[in-house]
Amino acid sequence: MSSSFSRGLALGTLLVCAAAARAGDEPPAAPLPETQAFLAEMRERLHTDDFLLDQYTFTEKQTERHLDGDGSVKRVTTASYEVYPSAEPGHTYRKLVERDGKAVPPDDLAKEDRKQQEKEARAAARSPQVQAERRLREAEAIAEIFRVYEFRIVGRETLEGRDAILLTFVPRPDVEPATKTGKILKKFSGRAWVDEKDRQLARVEAELTDDLSFGFGILAKLRKGARAEMQRRKVNDEIWLPAEARFAGNARIFLVKGIHVDTLSEYSDYTKFSVATEATAAPEQPK
Repeated sequence: MSSSFSRGLALGTLLVCAAAARAGDEPPAAPLPETQAFLAEMRERLHTDDFLLDQYTFTEKQTERHLDGDGSVKRVTTASYEVYPSAEPGHTYRKLVERDGKAVPPDDLAKEDRKQQEKEARAAARSPQVQAERRLREAEAIAEIFRVYEFRIVGRETLEGRDAILLTFVPRPDVEPATKTGKILKKFSGRAWVDEKDRQLARVEAELTDDLSFGFGILAKLRKGARAEMQRRKVNDEIWLPAEARFAGNARIFLVKGIHVDTLSEYSDYTKFSVATEATAAPEQPK
């Protein structure tokens, strides 16, 4: 046996032993949580984003890419909004403040503010009834999510420095949706990352598994294969809120016009909002 071969064999043995030693030093991976218990904890803490955003002011920037038939970008448009809660949940005030990099004139902003104040005065009288209706709708929406989908835990990943449990979700074939929202959910499947510590939804990737029609297909039809993504982050170390949302896919409008939709929404500048009984409002920073 040559001396060079002996040295190579010895070096190889040392490397294998060193690797084995390092592997032995690493703590074993924690077992994945039991599925049903994990889902129960997640459901207990879950709120819809519509419910949560009704408590905050924030900035929303939309970027829309207009594509040709080959998928090449023809033009890009942007719009920035200041978003305020309404006394009537679900009717947030989205004030356009900038379009394609140009600020909206102050007179136009003042005109929109006056219109919103009139709406708020009318809505305030219905506020107690509407609040109760909102809680009921949210409970129904959450129940529908867990009724329509079958969830499976498939792993653990690190997402922005935090441990997250990775779930897959697919529609249950034997379940008929009870709500309009459920009928839309039934046509999506995908993956979800749930923050392991907080049991809060951190990211979703979903794909449309069948064509989705609006207005019997006359108003619009989204084509199978469209993709939706949503990223959520913990704000002020107290609450999880949307950070980004993207939707991309092919659609047909009014039975004729075919378009490719590619829209990105970015959310920032969250501030807690409180509404007084006189229907006046003042921003309040989260504690």
